[in-house]
Amino acid sequence: MERATYESDNGDAEHAAQDVFRRLEQLNAIGAALSAERDLDRLLENILVAAKTITNADGGTLYRVTEEGTLRFEIVRTSSLEYYLGGTSSAPASFYPIRLYLDGKPNHGMVAAYSALTGKTVNIADAYAAEGFDFSGTKAFDAKTGYRSKSFLTVPMRNHENEIIGVLQLINAMRGATAEVVPFSPADQRLAESLASQAAIALTNRMLIDQLERLFESFIGLINAAIDEKSPYTGGHCQRVPTLTMMLAEAAADQSNPLPGFSMTEKDRYELKIAALLHDCGKITTPVHVVDKATKLETIFDRIHLVDTRFEVLKRDAEIALLRAQAGLAARGAGREAMLAAEEQYRLRLRQLDEDRAFLRTCNVGGERMRDADMERVRAIGRYRWTDVAGHEANFLTENEVQNLTIRAGTLATEEREIINHHIVSTIRMLEALPWPKHLKNVPELAGGHHERMDGKGYPKGLTGEQMSVQARAMGIADIFEALTAKDRPYKKGKTLSESLEILGRMSESGHVDPALFRLFVQAKVYRRYAETFLDPEQIDEVDESRIPGFSP
Repeated sequence: MERATYESDNGDAEHAAQDVFRRLEQLNAIGAALSAERDLDRLLENILVAAKTITNADGGTLYRVTEEGTLRFEIVRTSSLEYYLGGTSSAPASFYPIRLYLDGKPNHGMVAAYSALTGKTVNIADAYAAEGFDFSGTKAFDAKTGYRSKSFLTVPMRNHENEIIGVLQLINAMRGATAEVVPFSPADQRLAESLASQAAIALTNRMLIDQLERLFESFIGLINAAIDEKSPYTGGHCQRVPTLTMMLAEAAADQSNPLPGFSMTEKDRYELKIAALLHDCGKITTPVHVVDKATKLETIFDRIHLVDTRFEVLKRDAEIALLRAQAGLAARGAGREAMLAAEEQYRLRLRQLDEDRAFLRTCNVGGERMRDADMERVRAIGRYRWTDVAGHEANFLTENEVQNLTIRAGTLATEEREIINHHIVSTIRMLEALPWPKHLKNVPELAGGHHERMDGKGYPKGLTGEQMSVQARAMGIADIFEALTAKDRPYKKGKTLSESLEILGRMSESGHVDPALFRLFVQAKVYRRYAETFLDPEQIDEVDESRIPGFSP
């Protein structure tokens, strides 16, 4: 009899030891998992679920200490009731927060507040029999749901700086096949305290990382706001390109229609998001009069008005010449026919000047590609002679004005185009100077590659498609499509969907952009989803995808 009792006791002890060992292994695995979790809501949920698992608790609540001096409900879980609030569930834990102080005095009546204020663990065998704490809210919940809250284990979450940042509260320890509710054991308490300590550190680290990421993203927003202040015409570009880039990259990684060999983790997505937000940060160094050059003659102001003034001077000179000619004819006794001929020559001169003035104004807009004949006409007008305010005779147009008015397409002269193109060099130089952490080390390459081309004719490095990441190629398409459809540029109006897709399709055929990504851009209707958010209704026309160059449905 004594031997049997001994063997039974020995077996129970061995079973208890194995149970403790198993739960310690769980604790170690949980700690590693918590440290790896990046999403804050999932982290909070994992903490509570882990605490329930390791103590065999049926229910639990995780509170966080707020700056307002309250405990905010973050996660609520009761397995037997299938009652899930907060975390990754669709229903938030919207209970009124617990105040840590009432009328300036510590709120020791609420067990969670007491634990947060004192830093002590509270282990209660039966809430209905406990004294010193207010469980009226618990009893009201029980009355409403038919539940019976009994054993409570309330553990403060203390971080590495010895600050209480939250409270972990577990309810109803379950034991045996019948799931009998029992008090939380000393072993349960020690394991929960150990887990709470690990969880507090993991939570603090995650919050610090989130704060740093928010600070960094706010700084990026500050840079883009500075660019926006310089040029309101490109401020929206810095926001729209990241959105479109992510849409195309997500389509490429989508398992229902993936780009072969391409996928993205959450870290990859965040890295691309940061790169896209910073893709034009070098424009902060670009002179605003170049970025915003709306016409060919614009510098700080549009010099077409100076040209207008010169035409008025030429008209004045023509009128003076007419009057002098008429006076000479009258002195010589010339007849009426000679007078009329002089007047007709004057009218023809005025008509020619008005036509030339209208022509130069059209050239100054820089819309369509100039013909050689038009460029030669600009040069011919430039050779007109006029007398300036100092009395000096000079060509009607300066060499710089002729150079700008004969820009073949657009409004930028060659040297101005080089200044604009230099912004990507500045972007790369700025980004490569930063000490990027491992998970963001590709930001300079991703942000700096959106002006490269598949055929190696892009800039600044002349990379080919094989030398560029899929993300950089996606950003290149996003950058071009946004520029084509943008309605806030001073030098053009936003193109329609069909016009933009035709141009982009030709670029895919000519080796400018990635043809596979362009096909996906059309096939996955990325262009349509983007348009519905950012384009004006009149830009969203019907698109016949069968007629888009470089795409076959």
